[in-house]
Amino acid sequence: MPWRRAITHCGYAATIRAPAAVARPPPAAWRHPGAIITRVNKLEAFGYIAAQAVRGEITFPTSVNAVLRLQLALDDPDCHIDEAIRLVLSEPQLAARTVAMANTATFGGSGGAPVTNVRSAVGRIGYRRLQALVASLVVRQFGNRIVDPGLRSKAEQLWEHTTHVAAIAHSLARRITGIDPDTALFAGIVHEVGAFYLLARADEFPGLLDDDPENWGALCEDVVSVEVMKKLSIPPLVAEAIGDMRGSWLNMPPGTLLDTLLLANQYAPVPSPLDGKRAALPPHDESAVDFVFDEQTLDEILAEAAETARAMGDALLV
Repeated sequence: MPWRRAITHCGYAATIRAPAAVARPPPAAWRHPGAIITRVNKLEAFGYIAAQAVRGEITFPTSVNAVLRLQLALDDPDCHIDEAIRLVLSEPQLAARTVAMANTATFGGSGGAPVTNVRSAVGRIGYRRLQALVASLVVRQFGNRIVDPGLRSKAEQLWEHTTHVAAIAHSLARRITGIDPDTALFAGIVHEVGAFYLLARADEFPGLLDDDPENWGALCEDVVSVEVMKKLSIPPLVAEAIGDMRGSWLNMPPGTLLDTLLLANQYAPVPSPLDGKRAALPPHDESAVDFVFDEQTLDEILAEAAETARAMGDALLV
């Protein structure tokens, strides 16, 4: 069926419309290696991807479905610690990142004996942070099926960006904005899930994300993000903050989850490869946030966050 959705993007209202004709499967020529996607086909391709998402036709890689089953089990309030440990050990990447995060200063890993096993690591970081790590594994899996080298490189950069935003959001929440740090960590991890899904789908349409002056990709990403977050059962508070990031202004003083994500996104040392409009930050003493925290505090937050980001995993797709 036809659908229509208005989105506020970079200060203006835009509409993506996918007519019924676009709901058909994409022509085989779009998927042919080396094929050149035209401007008209590009708009149709974005419309096709967005229309599928709105209809709930979102397919996840098998690896994502497996991790989602793990997430569902950990979300069960009756899940015993021994069962949680068994589930973590069933995913080697998750086990390694759990131990690594438990040994960071952010989570109490400095000044004591290092954690060397999953049981101690889960006990130190707690269930909520473990759930955030599981979410990171879900997000990470979207890049695994990408074949095109250029798109794969973008996915690697996007993952690096994601880990920095999540880690900075956690530190900002603890020290500046006063919101729940674990919620900020989780929101940072999933805030680019729509972009990851779009990168994975772009493999079907050569050149889809090249030269996009009209920002069709960003508009499609916003629509897809809403539907993917529904599919992943992202809590409404988190989904709403993520959905409001594009085009929003920072409150002064910053004190919401949205503010935390906006600041973390700006201070992330690695930008999103799909964000071609991120402006350079002014010197800290010329910025309004200097009235909220000084440059030394910012340096401490970024140093702390860099360690947490490293613990969440390197940028190489597996």
